[in-house]
Formats: sequence, C-alpha cells, structure tokens
Amino acid sequence: MSDENRRCPWCGSDPLYVAYHDDEWGRPLHDPRALFECLILEGFQAGLSWITILRRRETFRAAFAKFDPAVLAEWGEDETLRLLQDPGIIRHRGKIEATFAGARAYLAIEAREGFANFLWKHVGGQPIDRQLGNVGQAVAQSAESVALSKALKAEGFKFVGPTISYAFMQAVGMVNDHPIDCAWHDKMRSAG
Repeated sequence: MSDENRRCPWCGSDPLYVAYHDDEWGRPLHDPRALFECLILEGFQAGLSWITILRRRETFRAAFAKFDPAVLAEWGEDETLRLLQDPGIIRHRGKIEATFAGARAYLAIEAREGFANFLWKHVGGQPIDRQLGNVGQAVAQSAESVALSKALKAEGFKFVGPTISYAFMQAVGMVNDHPIDCAWHDKMRSAG
C-alpha cells in the first residue's frame, strides 16, 4: 500500500468501511442536519459495531424521514410502533423514542444558537489534534466528550454518554484521531 493510501487499521478492507474512512470519518463537519443525523446514528450504534449502522444507513434515512428534525419532532407512539416493525433498522424502542426527543432538542438549540455552534464550542471551534502514534493510544472518552455529553443530556438528548459523544466527535472531525501513520491524519489537520 502506498504511503498515500495508509489508513486507520479499524477500517480493514471492507469497501464500505474504507469509503467511510476515506470520505467521511474525521472530516470536520459543520452542517447542522448532517451533525444531527450522525449523533442519532451514533446512539443507535451503542452496543453494536459501526459497520452494522453503515450497512443500514440508507434504510435508516428512509425510515426516519431523512433525519428531518422538524418532522421527527412531531412523531410519537404510532411512528414508534411502525419503526419497531422495520427489520432494516435497529429496533430498539428507547433509541427510537430518543430520536424524537433529540429532534425536539435539536430544533430548540438550532433556534437559540445554531446546532453546529453548540457542538463545536466544546472544542473551541477547532478540531483537537490528538497526534496518536498508534492504535494502543486510543481512548474512549475525554474531558470534552464528558462535557458535551452533559450538555446534550441537559438539552434533552438521550444515548449520548461520554463514550458515544467521543465516537461522534471523532466521526465529525471535532477530534482528529487518525493515527499519525494514517495518510488522512495530516489531511484532516489541514482541513480544520
């Protein structure tokens, strides 16, 4: 593999994982709707592998009205029951209901200060570059993810503990956790 194509070891050789690594993971994301979708999907991932979510992401998008917070904020028991019958998503009542609560929280935050601003202020508006030397240095949470988790919960989000919040921060580029021997580490440093 050329130096240009060195990747984080977690993505392996699965084409879906490789594309996710190369095109999405760790890229600074500021679009509020895309941030909302990613946060909700990270919550659904709890207890599962991320590849499970990636393989079902399009089905999730269809089932959850393309993660439109204005639509989801109005959903309730009827939609919960319908979604619990959908084999294409993760059928977990608590996570489904948390999506609707999260949509309502998103709308309030977006109106007040902007959802992207609310999230990114937890890292001072710039990605944290962790300079990981290897996978053994990986962490599951940080002071910033603990603070973000607390803030999200206070707004009404659920399934946003410090570990989920940290995984979200990695995914949306708030933290650059590409190891330094991954070709994307330096690319993400300059993308901030």
